[in-house]
Amino acid sequence: MNLRPTHLFNKLIKLVPMESKHFEELYAVAADPLIWEQHPTKDRYKREVFQSFFDSAIEGKAAFLVMDIKINAVIGSSRYYEYDADKKSIAVGYTFLARPYWGGEYNKSLKKLMLDYAFQFVDTVIFHIGEHNLRSQIATQRFGAKKLDRVEEKMQGVNKIVNYVYELNKEDWVGKK
Repeated sequence: MNLRPTHLFNKLIKLVPMESKHFEELYAVAADPLIWEQHPTKDRYKREVFQSFFDSAIEGKAAFLVMDIKINAVIGSSRYYEYDADKKSIAVGYTFLARPYWGGEYNKSLKKLMLDYAFQFVDTVIFHIGEHNLRSQIATQRFGAKKLDRVEEKMQGVNKIVNYVYELNKEDWVGKK
């Protein structure tokens, strides 16, 4: 599975493989504190905290800028991670969008692009969502993912966070289309 495809786009957005040179334009979106209010790392809007998030995305080599095609501007990011060839699974997450793009077609378009691509190679997609991130939990359930587990873990300077683990199977995704 190529974790950095360069051809994912639709009428609303395109996904561009993230590179170090993209920090400033992505941070301009991420600097909004309200984006992170339901996230376990609530201070990710701070430059030094976001830098750690960004560096992790670059190191993972499977992160994307989300671009609004109409205005050719960065509106957020997302990534693939935890690819497991033996289990035929991958995780999708670390997604955020600028507030004007919440609650509409943009997140659906983003997830559709990423899931359609992933399900060419895997049978299961996993999502890890913070326990207080109700927006993401609701959005994930709307496209058919099922809550499997509650896990506690350490994350980027936060002592302990609680995530819910959601799973979406290929058959369920194809059946909803």
